[in-house]
Amino acid sequence: MSVQWNLFIAFFRSGILGFGGGPSAIPLVKKEVVDVFKWMNKDEFSDILALGNTLPGPINTKMAGYIGYRVGGILGMVTAICASIVPTILLMILLLTSLAAYKEQAWVAGITKGVIPVVTVMLAILTWEFLLNAKKGLGWIGTILILVCSFLLIEWIELHPAFVIAALLLGALLIPNRLRTRNKEGSEQR
Repeated sequence: MSVQWNLFIAFFRSGILGFGGGPSAIPLVKKEVVDVFKWMNKDEFSDILALGNTLPGPINTKMAGYIGYRVGGILGMVTAICASIVPTILLMILLLTSLAAYKEQAWVAGITKGVIPVVTVMLAILTWEFLLNAKKGLGWIGTILILVCSFLLIEWIELHPAFVIAALLLGALLIPNRLRTRNKEGSEQR
């Protein structure tokens, strides 16, 4: 199969099954990109997700654009973005007109309530995988310290998550350079 078709299938599936928007689609995108098509590994996906969260707009289309471009060039980018938004457009037209007529029915409310636990489990699994990846680079102490500090800044101080992510990205860019410089200076003095 062609790369363009695979991109379309990957992002169409994650778009059509990602009920509830970006957060519910992220584990599905990861499954397609990392596990099914193996276009990147977990660490690369984590980096793309972190960077995508710092930029404005829907995360699913940002990830589709970058991954599509990386895998299939400009045409791949267009294919992946279209595949990620077509399900939403179709569902908006088809389902919302149908559901609006039945919005008072118990089964409509049941659909929404039934999906919430599934999305919660998918996000918990993705979070656990991210914690294990963070542990590889930072160790448990560094990972827990960043996790607790981020939680306090976002929940108690009510700092916007974009500022926390931007600060962490800036720290990741600056700190390794300092460590490399110190290690280089130490080995030169020996």
